[in-house]
Amino acid sequence: MLYAILCYNSEAVTGSWTKDEDDAVLAKRHRVTDRLAARGKLGPVARLMPTTAATTVRAGREPVVIDGPFAETKEQLLGFYIVDCASLEEAITAAKDMVDDTGALEIRPLRLLKPGTLAK
Repeated sequence: MLYAILCYNSEAVTGSWTKDEDDAVLAKRHRVTDRLAARGKLGPVARLMPTTAATTVRAGREPVVIDGPFAETKEQLLGFYIVDCASLEEAITAAKDMVDDTGALEIRPLRLLKPGTLAK
């Protein structure tokens, strides 16, 4: 089963980290992702640019394009990891090993939607 591990935190908090603090958080996560990659269990990983760089398309009679994030929240989606785990428990273990002192990691099962195929 594929799982997305979604990284949430306050951009004000993470934006104030020094390079050394940011590097320490990423180094901790790299130890986990290196193990997953060695077992062929790591998919795409991305760090998102700040919400100030976001553009939102809102549904309506005519779609509306808005500069900025979809919603105002205390914590923003900062990035994600895609992992191939045998169970939710294995994905939880990976997330526990990656989590730092602030923010949250949300785990969601994924269903791949490939062009030209129907999702089941």
